Amino acid sequence: MSTAKKHVVFDVVGTCVSYDNWIQAIDDRLGDKLRAEGIKPKLLGFAWVEASEREYTYLSMSGAYKPFWDCFQPLFYRMLWMAGIEEPRKFATDEDASYICGAYKKLKVRPGIAECFEKLRAAGYTVWALTAGDKTRVLGYFSSNGISMPEENFVTCDTLGVGKPAPGSYAPILKQFNGEEAWFAAAHSWDTTAAQRNGFKGAWCSVWEKEPCTEIFGNIDVTADTFPEMADRIIAYSS
Repeated sequence: MSTAKKHVVFDVVGTCVSYDNWIQAIDDRLGDKLRAEGIKPKLLGFAWVEASEREYTYLSMSGAYKPFWDCFQPLFYRMLWMAGIEEPRKFATDEDASYICGAYKKLKVRPGIAECFEKLRAAGYTVWALTAGDKTRVLGYFSSNGISMPEENFVTCDTLGVGKPAPGSYAPILKQFNGEEAWFAAAHSWDTTAAQRNGFKGAWCSVWEKEPCTEIFGNIDVTADTFPEMADRIIAYSS
């Protein structure tokens, strides 16, 4: 039996943890008012997180890196405006923003993540995390949900000073593996395929995006609809 080391690096936010309770917080706080304006809380949340990730990424690309969280809450009123609210600061308050953003700090793990990690570790893989989020918040997602993620296996773009999907965000962790088998797993096609182009094997779970859109991103080494299935397919691919 081979003793070569094997690694799977996971994206965290949107992959290992879902946005569900954050979307529910938007609904709890503003849902009736939003629906009266023809705005679904889930669509507002999607637009908000996508815009936050874009601004974070563009700042990184331009040489003005800021932590993701510094780009997130300040966009609250802008997103209401973009959704069609004519006077966002009369529609909602700073207290609403604080309540909703507070829920983003308490995201829950997706179904099957614990089993996925267990399967991979039992098959000899070391499980890692690479996140655009800050260390305290994102490690807290694992600890508060009872998921083991050793701090030495956790890497944040805040430390690297460059955001995903820049090649420089994947290179340092890949370099640590010294040519050993290395996978990158995410529920975001752009993240998986960027890692794949930069030396990783890629694994994608459809739990968030549903559609793989291969005509945009190309083919991925392993795709799955659940995380335990992803683990099985990674293991089978390598055997």
